[in-house]
Amino acid sequence: MNLQPESPPRRKRRWPWVTAAVLVPAVAAAGTIWVLRTKGTPEETADSYLSAWSVQNYARMRELVADPPADFERWHQRFRNDLKLTGATFKRDASGSDGVIAFHAGLTGPKSWTYEGRLKLVERGGGWKVDWTPAAINPSLKQGRSLRLVTEKAATVPVLAADGSRVDTPDAPGSVLQLVEGLKQTYPDRLADGQSRRIDLYQGEQFLQTVVKPAERTPLHTTIDLKVHRAGAAALDGVRKPASLVAVRPSTGEILSVVNKPGGFNRALLGKYPPGSTFKVVTASALVADGAEADEQVECPAEQNIGGFPFHNAGFHDYGRLSFRDAFAHSCNTTFGAMGVAKLGNGRLAEVAGAFGFGSAITPGVPAVKAEFPAPKDDTDLASASIGQGRVLASPLNMASVAAAIADGSWRPPRLVAQKLVPDRTLRPRPLEDGVVRALRELMPAVVTDGTAQAVKFPSGTAGKTGTAEYGSGKEPPAHSWFIGYREDLAFAVIVEGGGAGSAVAAPIAARFLSALS
Repeated sequence: MNLQPESPPRRKRRWPWVTAAVLVPAVAAAGTIWVLRTKGTPEETADSYLSAWSVQNYARMRELVADPPADFERWHQRFRNDLKLTGATFKRDASGSDGVIAFHAGLTGPKSWTYEGRLKLVERGGGWKVDWTPAAINPSLKQGRSLRLVTEKAATVPVLAADGSRVDTPDAPGSVLQLVEGLKQTYPDRLADGQSRRIDLYQGEQFLQTVVKPAERTPLHTTIDLKVHRAGAAALDGVRKPASLVAVRPSTGEILSVVNKPGGFNRALLGKYPPGSTFKVVTASALVADGAEADEQVECPAEQNIGGFPFHNAGFHDYGRLSFRDAFAHSCNTTFGAMGVAKLGNGRLAEVAGAFGFGSAITPGVPAVKAEFPAPKDDTDLASASIGQGRVLASPLNMASVAAAIADGSWRPPRLVAQKLVPDRTLRPRPLEDGVVRALRELMPAVVTDGTAQAVKFPSGTAGKTGTAEYGSGKEPPAHSWFIGYREDLAFAVIVEGGGAGSAVAAPIAARFLSALS
């Protein structure tokens, strides 16, 4: 029997072990074949690369690059050094296609910067790798190019009037330059001379273009109205004694004009003076709020003892019996001193004075003093306070704001800069009682038409109050001359130090001021 040798058993075919790829089956006409699938995704490689870049792990980054150049690390180090970076983050964006992954770069340093970059991913060795060129750092880079931080002295931030005119130049009015100096104290970082930084692109040592422009230094806009300011300065022409004029817009509290003559001291905002009879606007408001009527009959003797101290009217004038309106118009000291004691004790006058800003620190954007109304110690002190004497003190700005409150119906904190820049926003408009506003809008015009200022030619529609504020001692002590008032949406205060009667000195200045604007 011819026996054939037994065939050896068929050996099973084995595939080599693959570490960087996965074998998957596919169906073909001849049967099953095996194909190689690239391990991971482009997004995963990009995430690893960007994460390593964020912590400056250049060795790990090199591992993820298809063909890293010899100077791979130097490119990245120079990028950081030339821009003087203190930190950097790189994160993949959601978008990306055709093997290109977008990323967001956030750089911090003297000139912080964000930009959008791109990484090109390719299949290599069974995985995904970064196809690196200098453009992978920043799209503007290629061989021979660099990005550099450039630092220069910055241009001075302009300070502008309300109409956009510069008021920080040597030819600006002296009183306005005083305000500019005050603004520099309040906003030192914004207005101080600083540095300008930009990022430029170079080819070798040749400048190509500015990639990141310097930050714009926004001008500081003030509320100063140069037309109003010029009218105020002209009104003080010829005045030989120290004087100030302040104008504000009642509807907003914006300071329109601040004039000091002579310069050197901003008495308009920093001076503290007894307001004299201009304070009777506040006292009258308190009396009206507590029931006094404009037609109510009151007594106005030439002199009256209140709390053991003799008070007298200007020139010891005896007006006898007259209406409350006329007592205000003629500025009767004896009337207001006596009524203040009789009806405004127990802190009532202080409460109403507070509604007009007394006791509140104001922050208009430049240094300014607050109006002071210390609690009266006795009847004599209260009577003195009722006529703006004793320990009551205010600046021209404070008293312009009092007049503005009657014009608008609310006391508003004065400001010289945009509302969002005011350092202290805790002060809000304080509405006055409707009855008080109606009464004072009747009383204050009477001063101009029938009272202490009737001899001065004011434009129609003017309302105001004169003040003769004594200081010092003696039988006839010296006095500051005051006039405060409003006309339409303009309120103001005028003071002449040691000028004497408000009706004779300050009121004519105010009339010239308003006439120039009519």
